Amino acid sequence: MKKKIGIWLVRQEAVEVGNKLSQALGGSVYRPWTVTDSHKGYFQSVFTDQEAWILIMACGIAVRFVDGLLHDKSTDPAVVVLDEAGRNVISLSGGQEGGANELAYAVANCLSANPVITTSSDILKPLVVGIGCKKGITSEQIKTALLEVLNGRPLSEVRELATIDLKKDEPGLVEFCTANKIPLRWFSKDDVAGRVWVGKPSPWVLENVGIEGVCEPCALMANSRGKLLREKTSSNGIAIAIVEDIPLVAAPQKVKKK
Repeated sequence: MKKKIGIWLVRQEAVEVGNKLSQALGGSVYRPWTVTDSHKGYFQSVFTDQEAWILIMACGIAVRFVDGLLHDKSTDPAVVVLDEAGRNVISLSGGQEGGANELAYAVANCLSANPVITTSSDILKPLVVGIGCKKGITSEQIKTALLEVLNGRPLSEVRELATIDLKKDEPGLVEFCTANKIPLRWFSKDDVAGRVWVGKPSPWVLENVGIEGVCEPCALMANSRGKLLREKTSSNGIAIAIVEDIPLVAAPQKVKKK
């Protein structure tokens, strides 16, 4: 994120989380209790000073704070809401046009939180791809390998890519996600090591990274409600696994006419 970010706290208990986000993403931390008793009034007076806001508060409070401030989704500051425990980060306003979805993923990656995206065009994408790769893999190699594993499913059905934090800055992976507008989500090595969702352990990964696998556990951690659609498939230094959403409502069965 290269936006001017404001990080708004409502309680001193959130200072540690706010400072961590400021260090990782940049931005100004607001501690309104040091300035005024009217937190909402203070927020409304500085709302347009920033291009994006991370509001560390309950969602209901956030809704009341932004009431009357939002006018145009293409120009309003992006707004995401984070609980004080750093568990869930919600893209509240300006999801696509304002960059709130992207910011939500950035916050989630920083805190190992769960990004909550409700934009209709994003929630209709049922696939999460777990990926691991050797150093120097190109964007085109990733695309070729992924399309092969998708086996006819379009790239437009992929909601996000998930990997280990050691690969979050891999140039080819970042380039692929940027070019195809697919969020890149990552998990710490310790978090991945704590999962046993590895169907095909890799001796190479165990020796060089210290865990049994990357693509399967990352895909399942990113979509714990999904099912493994494609087990780990390795080709030319790229390992891919795909998890698909499990529908909450089963599709109606057609009744055959007698």
